[in-house]
Amino acid sequence: MGKVALAAKITHVPSMYISEQDGPHKGCRQPAIDGHIEISRRCRALGVDTLVVFDTHWLVNSGYHINSAPHFEGIYTSNELPHFIKNMPYAYPGNPALGKLLADACTADGVRVRAHDATSLELEYGTLVPMRYMNEDKHFKVVSVAALCTVHSLQDSAKLGASMRRAVEESYDGTVAFLASGSLSHRFAQNGVAEDYLFKVWSPFLETMDHAVIDMWQRGDWKTFCTMLPEYADKCHGEGNMHDTAMLLGALGWDEYQGKAEILTPYFGSSGTGQINAVFPV
Repeated sequence: MGKVALAAKITHVPSMYISEQDGPHKGCRQPAIDGHIEISRRCRALGVDTLVVFDTHWLVNSGYHINSAPHFEGIYTSNELPHFIKNMPYAYPGNPALGKLLADACTADGVRVRAHDATSLELEYGTLVPMRYMNEDKHFKVVSVAALCTVHSLQDSAKLGASMRRAVEESYDGTVAFLASGSLSHRFAQNGVAEDYLFKVWSPFLETMDHAVIDMWQRGDWKTFCTMLPEYADKCHGEGNMHDTAMLLGALGWDEYQGKAEILTPYFGSSGTGQINAVFPV
């Protein structure tokens, strides 16, 4: 019935918000913003009605969770980086029906997922920053999936992604995009030297590993990448333990996936972390 029309690994660096503001860093993240705008354009052309975001800023310590409230609205300040994102207004429609379908399919496949619709849960900035540039006009409905998973296996997260795709294709009357919102390496710059790393990756080791991974993605060497993902996530400080990436690749076929990544925003350093916008052909 339904269709997954687009899949992407996306950045959500808070300096994108600073990039909008007048001051010394105005425009500094325009390539990242442009990448989000291009993803939005493609989703519109493909008839996508809902963006499902695997959010590495939503921390969960038990189970898997979906925020499928009917509507999201508020004024957001990051408790992590309140000097970067402060008083940012947002308002987006949700999709409770899709959230329930996704949760039910995962649970039926052995990965317990709870969808929360009658909830006071707010969105985290791994969802809010991309939506600011992809969904300013509220064109898309939004569903957010917790992807900062502290006691979960990457294999379960991959299974979750596969189950969610099956739910869309078998039970949903619409078109969906899956967005893995998180970085590559994610070692923040040490306190006191953060400004020196606004455009840099923390270490040559991390940057070299990130470039090796991007090369695998562009060549379509998913068997190697999926095998090394647990160690890469551990040794390179993967954001959210890279559960967002496991969910996305699970939806695409895991190590049997045959696509080759298309880079929309070239790799860049941000506060020590490694970032990218890349589309994975469905």
